[in-house]
Amino acid sequence: MSEEPGRGVISSADRRRPTVRWGLRVTQTLLLVGVALVGVGPLLWTAKGAISPTLELLQEPLKPWPSTPQWHNLADAWRELQIGHYLLNTVVLVAGSWFFQIFVATSSAFALSVLRPRYGRVVYAGVLATLFVPGTASLVALYLTVLHLPITGGSIANTPWAVWLPASAHAFNVLVMKQFFDALPRELYEAAQVDGAGPWRLFWQIVMPMSRPILAVTSLLAIMGAWKEFLWPMIAIADTTRQPLAVALPRLADVAEQNQVIAGMLIAIIPPLLIFLVFQRHIVSGIGFTGLKG
Repeated sequence: MSEEPGRGVISSADRRRPTVRWGLRVTQTLLLVGVALVGVGPLLWTAKGAISPTLELLQEPLKPWPSTPQWHNLADAWRELQIGHYLLNTVVLVAGSWFFQIFVATSSAFALSVLRPRYGRVVYAGVLATLFVPGTASLVALYLTVLHLPITGGSIANTPWAVWLPASAHAFNVLVMKQFFDALPRELYEAAQVDGAGPWRLFWQIVMPMSRPILAVTSLLAIMGAWKEFLWPMIAIADTTRQPLAVALPRLADVAEQNQVIAGMLIAIIPPLLIFLVFQRHIVSGIGFTGLKG
């Protein structure tokens, strides 16, 4: 059997030529190095700034390594800037946002994709319509809602609920989750329903065990989005002792040493970076099921 012709800008015959082959290798190497510098460069600069003297940061900001590394900057930032306290606030807000986003996304997608009610298309169209509304356009209305709840008339401002509940209404997560549920074979649902499985059992025993890849992707998006969120937590939580690290660091930068602030930034970067490294295999495999590939 003849080999299938290669697809791409460069044909298989050209690839066998030594000059083309070596040119491709050099180009790929340069691109890889460039991408690595763009991705890893800011992390290395942050690590360097975290252990540099403040005077050296101001005089030689582009110096690749400090002349006298000050490793105690990390401990000083943790103690004097109370980084641990704000980091705990961040973990609480991120954990709640992640839980409510996953709960709303999975339950909504299950209802729209598996149960398929008569009004499902109208609801789905309404959910997708919210993607065209900028988040900043609804900040005032959202704050007034948080300040005076529609039915009870109470207020959840300055509480984690003010961040958790708005974060749960994430239309993109519902879109991705529904696309994944649509790709699952409906024969499994029908067979389970023949065996007497109701919607609750169908959700927990059939759909959720098969949704681990997409749950990893959605969880990463939820955690990263909540971890770096700045504007809404600053508005919804006016009490400085309850604010997350992303809101506290810019405020502390006005009164603290620059190297300590950068040390706090480094501490804030480490947890989401570790999460990505630990779950990267599940995340990469889940992206292949989302239908969002190029």
